[in-house]
Amino acid sequence: MVNIYENVDRNKRNSVVIMLLFSLFVMGVTYVFSRAMGYGLDIVGFAFIFSGLSSFVSYYYSDQIILGMSGAREANRKKDFHFYTVAENLAMAAQLPMPRLYVIEDTAMNAFATGRDPKHAVICATTGLLATLNRTELEGVIAHELSHIRNYDIRLMSVVTVLVGLIALLADWFLRMTYWSGGRRNKDGESKDGQLQAIFLFVGLVLALLSPLIAQLMQLAISRRREFFADASGVALTKYPNGLISALKKLEKDKEPLEAANKATAHLYIVNPLRNTEGARHWFAGLFDTHPPVTERIKALRGEMQ
Repeated sequence: MVNIYENVDRNKRNSVVIMLLFSLFVMGVTYVFSRAMGYGLDIVGFAFIFSGLSSFVSYYYSDQIILGMSGAREANRKKDFHFYTVAENLAMAAQLPMPRLYVIEDTAMNAFATGRDPKHAVICATTGLLATLNRTELEGVIAHELSHIRNYDIRLMSVVTVLVGLIALLADWFLRMTYWSGGRRNKDGESKDGQLQAIFLFVGLVLALLSPLIAQLMQLAISRRREFFADASGVALTKYPNGLISALKKLEKDKEPLEAANKATAHLYIVNPLRNTEGARHWFAGLFDTHPPVTERIKALRGEMQ
C-alpha cells in the first residue's frame, strides 16, 4: 500500500504532468479550431501563451478562483466557533499550518479543501453541514479535508478544476463561433482550403463536443481513489472512525443539491454535491460519479477498525 510520503510525492509530480499535458492539449485543439475557422498557424502561438498563463494562474490562484465560484465568506471564530476550533485543534495535531476557513451559506451539507500547498490551504464548509453535525462528526469531516491538504491532493484537484473549466470555455467558444460565422471566408465567398477546412471543421466539432467529457474523465481519474485515502488518513488523525462514519451517513441521507457547486468543482467536495433528484438512474450513471459510493467508503472505514 502507498504510504503518505509516497502519495505526496506522486501528487506533486502529477500536478506538473497535468499542467504540461494541458498546455499540449490546448495547443493541439487550438490548431484544429484555427484551421477549421480558416485562420493561420499564428494563433497556435497565442494558444501556447494562453495555456502557459492558464497553468500558471491555476497553480497560484486556484483557491481564490474556486472560492469565488462557490460564493463563500470567510469564517468568523465567534460566529463559527465549532468549525474554527475543530480545525485549529486538528491542524495542531497534524502539525499543519492553520488553513483559512470559509463558509458557504447553503442548507445542503458538504465541505471541501483547496489551495496549492499546506501554507496556502483553505477548508470550506456549508452552513447546513455546520448546523447538522455534532462536534465529533465535524472532527471526522475536517480531518478528512486536512488529509487532502497534507497529502497535496488539494494542489492536484485545484489545478484540474481550473483547467477543466478552461477546456469547457474553449469548446463553448468554438461551437458559438462555428454557429455564428460558419468559418472564415475569402473575398469571393469561398471557404479557404475548401475540402481541407471542411475536414478540420468536422474534427473541431467532434473535439468541441468531446472536450467536456474528456475533462470530466480527468477528474474521475484523480478523485475516487483519493477519497478512500483521505478517509483513512483522517481516521488516523482523529483515532475515532465512528465520527467520520456517522458524518458520512448523515451526508448520504441529505439529498439537497448544493447550488454553489458545478461539474468543474464537484470532485473537490467530500461527497458529490450534484445530487440526483430525478429518481431512477441509468445503470451506467455511476461510471461518471466523481466520488465512490458512500456505502463503500463506510465499509472501508469499518475494515480499518478490525
